[in-house]
Amino acid sequence: MTDCVGSFLRRAVLAACLTLLVAPASPAQEALKTPPPTSTDFMTRFDFHMSAAGLASEDPRFSWDTHWGGEFDFLDYVIGRMSFLADYQAVLGREVRLFDPNQGNYTLEVSGSARIKQFELYAVLHHVSRHLSDRPNRVAVAYNSVELRALGRRTFGKTTIAGRLEGGPVVAHAYVDYTGVAFGEAELERPISPRLTVYGTARGDFYLVDSSMYNRSDQQGGRLEGGLRIRGKAGGLELFGGWERVVDAYPLDFERMSWAFAGFRLVN
Repeated sequence: MTDCVGSFLRRAVLAACLTLLVAPASPAQEALKTPPPTSTDFMTRFDFHMSAAGLASEDPRFSWDTHWGGEFDFLDYVIGRMSFLADYQAVLGREVRLFDPNQGNYTLEVSGSARIKQFELYAVLHHVSRHLSDRPNRVAVAYNSVELRALGRRTFGKTTIAGRLEGGPVVAHAYVDYTGVAFGEAELERPISPRLTVYGTARGDFYLVDSSMYNRSDQQGGRLEGGLRIRGKAGGLELFGGWERVVDAYPLDFERMSWAFAGFRLVN
């Protein structure tokens, strides 16, 4: 029992170290574009997203990756904010029909932050729950993690660089072997006209695992994305493409999968 606790603590420390070492942006970066209020205020920000991307995969379970959800600041107390995030991912294949939804995955977060100069530090409660669609769902697949997140954003002339670092221990899990998680993401964007912006992002995903459960080592994934952001009066459209490696792409299979992708994203 002592060895298990010691192993967990070592992995949690390693996850925290990864958040400091991995190059850092995400939808959460939109929060940094909103200046803090002069006094405590309620519901100061709401960001919505909806996306669909076609996947270049030979596996018939993976043809489309779709997301929709939002993030909002429930309370901004000037030196920081309390935020909530919800995202639903539907993965579609072509096993049964041309558009065959086979996964429905939920991500929920509650976080509180502190603004420190050009950075913002968050304490995050993070939940992921994965489900099969139109198929027998034999087991629950989920995990909860407690994470620290750092966001930063700098502008050099017309070019903006944003970063996100986060990670921490997994405190509860079902049918996964994760003991700690860490993520790093960087985004570069540059406007080419008042309505058009080119951007690129790079992300790394790190999962520390209990090798005694499924006889495998720590897992790594990542994503490279580039595209064009078109600004409208009330929202924006992103056209993008790239490549990614997904850890445990199918909820019941413990394997990484890679593919190229291209799609669109609606944002406000």
